[in-house]
Amino acid sequence: MSTLIKNKNLKAINVWFSKDMIYIKLEDGRELGIPLDWYPKLRDASKKELENWRFIGKGIGIHWESLDEDLSIRGLLN
Repeated sequence: MSTLIKNKNLKAINVWFSKDMIYIKLEDGRELGIPLDWYPKLRDASKKELENWRFIGKGIGIHWESLDEDLSIRGLLN
């Protein structure tokens, strides 16, 4: 059993980037740091493209229109 998913409807409230990582702040206060290498479209994107994201479903996911990329919070926690 995973202790990471106590609330299956957990939502993101912020997203930011460093050179090699994407960071996601969750509504319960946790912050996730994920290597951009895991997502080649994000890794190869420009800074402008990376910053052009929006939340899906009020924070259950993140979408990059110009990159055709989506991340779900639930998927990240699994």
